[in-house]
Amino acid sequence: MRQRRISQHPDSGFFSSWFPGVTLTALLVLYPTFTAKSQQPSATTRSDASASTDIPNSPAQTTHGLYVLGIGDVLDIRVFGRPQLSRDAVRIESSGAVRMPLLDGDIQATCRTVDELAADITTRYLKYVRRPQVEVFIREYNSQPVAVIGAVAQPGRFQLHRPVRLLEILSLVGGPSASAGRTVQITHADGLPTCAEGAVTAKDGAAGLAPYNLKDVLAGRDEANPYIRPGDVVSVLEAEQIFVVGNVIRPSSIPLREPLTVSKAIAMSGGVLPYTKSDKVRIIRQSPGGTKREVFVNLKAIDSQKAEDIALQANDIVDVPVSGGKRLLGSLVGSVVPAVTQMPVRVIP
Repeated sequence: MRQRRISQHPDSGFFSSWFPGVTLTALLVLYPTFTAKSQQPSATTRSDASASTDIPNSPAQTTHGLYVLGIGDVLDIRVFGRPQLSRDAVRIESSGAVRMPLLDGDIQATCRTVDELAADITTRYLKYVRRPQVEVFIREYNSQPVAVIGAVAQPGRFQLHRPVRLLEILSLVGGPSASAGRTVQITHADGLPTCAEGAVTAKDGAAGLAPYNLKDVLAGRDEANPYIRPGDVVSVLEAEQIFVVGNVIRPSSIPLREPLTVSKAIAMSGGVLPYTKSDKVRIIRQSPGGTKREVFVNLKAIDSQKAEDIALQANDIVDVPVSGGKRLLGSLVGSVVPAVTQMPVRVIP
């Protein structure tokens, strides 16, 4: 998984089909930064489905919607007309502070906007410079990482520039891939600093694992579209599978993205071939304890609505058998017919 910087707009046709509620203009404020170096996000998790439902401003730490500086961000600090007092590429270290020429002591940078930091530096320089004009620019965003992994088109690691919801960050990785299942999980990292009253005072929220229904997320429903917190890992789980084997046209595995019955699974495999023993279709099911059991169904009875069309579970194997007697009869007929057609024909005048 690499970091990257988006330089082109995604194809608008894709977004209109997968994400009808998301405009390209809304995507321009979040710039994922990718490096060639492989990164593996990590998080401590525990079961807590409510962990991400109440985050009004905590995601992408903000003050009135503006980005709040954090540890690791890189700044350019310019004092107009005083190049000797200006500094470029100033990284906010673990102390949360920066230093400037002539000024004694550290200057608190974390939990402030660039304007707040510039105003503080301006006040400090009044002692040395008449009417100092200070501007602060963010060169690199490094303090609010988010990773998107799993069954998505382009997994990646991002830096938040503002509050971002789950649907939007999924759109930035190209949406779910063909192997995506029904669930999106957000893993909240443990021990990340948070800002309160202008300073780092506590750790942000509790660690936890919050699952959401992918269909609800793509529909943009509020309850399934939470804000993303710094340090979150968003994972789109791959679909569980069922397997159809035996006397069908296309034996295959089928992603279990929605409720699936045995007759529908067989239809998705192209249907049955001739000489199928349709009254003895076998479902091989593995129980949670590891033991296997068999369930037999009658396709003819299901077609005539005289039997239940059983719903399949993850990892079920549907085995469609061949009727031995019918196949033998078919092979005999198949061998006799060519022999008859090859017999010499005598024409009687």
